[in-house]
Amino acid sequence: MSHPIDRNRLIVPQVAPLYGASFEAVETVLRLVAGVLLVTHGYGKIINPFGAVGMVESLGFYPGVFWSPLLAATEFFGGILVAIGLFTRPAAFAAMIVLLVTVYFHGVVQAQGLAGAEKSILWAAIFLFFAVRGGNRHSLDARLRKTF
Repeated sequence: MSHPIDRNRLIVPQVAPLYGASFEAVETVLRLVAGVLLVTHGYGKIINPFGAVGMVESLGFYPGVFWSPLLAATEFFGGILVAIGLFTRPAAFAAMIVLLVTVYFHGVVQAQGLAGAEKSILWAAIFLFFAVRGGNRHSLDARLRKTF
């Protein structure tokens, strides 16, 4: 499926077919990469779901025995869901919330400012995109013909 591109607005109108044809493929690659990287980030936490109790409590999330496994599940299973495009919007929204907390953690708690928070800001923006956009036709949401 091609995405409509206004050739009249392009400096090089001949590239319009390339842009139109690659739109969903590139979006799918971004979703897969974001999901898989979230899974790899959450892998250590899912192996030890109570390992972040002290960290989440230091951020004011009590009880840590509730929030630490929730963090682990959000990163690990949420990453899988985003990657395969199943329940894409709620999984991406949950990931975005986690990443906004890491913005606060790195930027304020650890006093790293923008330099420490910028990666989390970028990741939060990526997951915001998928929370709003959802999965495209290359997702399980599309195959199920149901989405949030």
